[in-house]
Amino acid sequence: MKPFPLPVVTLGPGSQPVDEAADFVRLPDMMSVFQMPPHPLDASAAALAEARAFLTDLHAAAAAHEFGGRALLARDVTTLSAEALALVNEAFGEGEVAAIVEEPAMRLQETGFPGFWRVRGFDAAGALASDVVEVGPVPSVVREAALLGSRCRLAKKLAGAGVTNGPSLLTELVAASARGDDAPAHVINLTLLPVTPDDVNWLVAALEIGPVTLLSRGYGNCRITSTRLRNTWWVQYFNSMNTLILNTIEVAPVPEVALAAPDDFGDSLARLGEWLQTLE
Repeated sequence: MKPFPLPVVTLGPGSQPVDEAADFVRLPDMMSVFQMPPHPLDASAAALAEARAFLTDLHAAAAAHEFGGRALLARDVTTLSAEALALVNEAFGEGEVAAIVEEPAMRLQETGFPGFWRVRGFDAAGALASDVVEVGPVPSVVREAALLGSRCRLAKKLAGAGVTNGPSLLTELVAASARGDDAPAHVINLTLLPVTPDDVNWLVAALEIGPVTLLSRGYGNCRITSTRLRNTWWVQYFNSMNTLILNTIEVAPVPEVALAAPDDFGDSLARLGEWLQTLE
């Protein structure tokens, strides 16, 4: 599988070229607008009934689910027939957030209904091993894999002559990471701080890159990469021309920009319910 090309840019806006986005995500020129899925006029009656039953069950379970709670709500789509699965795929479409988890190998895609995610797992040969629809602010594997990829103690890195503020920033990040999962998010804005390229390169080497990367698309996109420090993420914002405009490090279980909001999830439930009514 192609790795997610997420470089950590070490200078200010537009200072370095940015690699192309992962080939399973299309970068839009403008914010996407929700459109109701088309009615599957050409589907067979059996496939339509199967897809409707699957989505009706999922919708009912999601409506009763504590959004953002600890309980996991997921439905396996591998049991569907090929034609019914195609209908489900068409109904869900693709949303604005996608992710790759390297350990274990997984590909995640928000659907056109925020709060509903497609989560696919792959075996060592790259073959599809699991395929589920999961309901929540973000798939559970994002948080789990980031934690598994973190370390209790970072390797010590010697600071060279050009490194001035890097060590003090790392001390601040380690302290923020130790505050616990319920602490407010802590953000260091490298774009506005008096840091040198050596400072940021030193931070990259000290924090290291973790196993989780996310891309949140909207007006431009936001690329998010886990590090080896618990709850610590590189968060980089790009404009619609794919030029870096904001380079930050955020300490939080998962950065808020990657999360589906409860209000959006409520809208998703209403829209999915409306679409199911058209299939009656």
